Amino acid sequence: MQTGQTMIRDALPIPFLRRAADGPASPVEWIVSDRQVAYQAAVATMEERVADIAAGAAPEAVWLLEHPPLYTAGTRARPGDLLAPNRFPVFATGRGGEYTYHGPGQRIAYVMLDLKRREPDIRRFVAALEAWIIATLARFDVAGARREDRVGVWVERPDKPPLADGSMAEDKIAAIGIRVRKWVTFHGISINVEPNLEHYGGIVPCGVTGHGVTSLADLGIKATMHQLDSALRSEFEAIFGPVDPA
Repeated sequence: MQTGQTMIRDALPIPFLRRAADGPASPVEWIVSDRQVAYQAAVATMEERVADIAAGAAPEAVWLLEHPPLYTAGTRARPGDLLAPNRFPVFATGRGGEYTYHGPGQRIAYVMLDLKRREPDIRRFVAALEAWIIATLARFDVAGARREDRVGVWVERPDKPPLADGSMAEDKIAAIGIRVRKWVTFHGISINVEPNLEHYGGIVPCGVTGHGVTSLADLGIKATMHQLDSALRSEFEAIFGPVDPA
């Protein structure tokens, strides 16, 4: 399938479960924070959990949360893409990618999985994250798609003017940025439920120009964070395996 000059990546094989040789898969711990979590505190918690997972001292985990308004700079962030450096706190982070925004109304899922016990293939892991997001959005009748030249998940916007090349306008609804240490993943994904989209104006999101940013609310979808969490959990289990509530 092709839209304009942009090819949609084919999904890599899923589910992304443990290999049979490793024995039965233990459930992934599913953690939900009801209050906003400061970014630095979240990173410190992830660092500790990743070390414990790598040492076999803790189970894998998915942590759902929201941050207060902030920008993060990935390992490929370009200084010129930070358009308003004094608008919100800016944090350098070891995850891949460029600048992104986090804030209230955006669901973040930090994914801490041991790829040694699954499959040590980062490309396949990223494809599984994309498939997870797309399947979750489909529960709200939103058709998300991968793009060969752009990371994240995108939606077509026939209600907006076409691009200069005649292709349909597209907006980003979900971002992906991961880091891997000793084959244990951390950082993860974010999905826009109802954030303040004007806050993206302080950066060039993920270094991509010519495209916008959207959310479920912006698309006219009335969904609560709890409803999204429920969909995320169901689709996670379909792809990655069972979870165990914290």
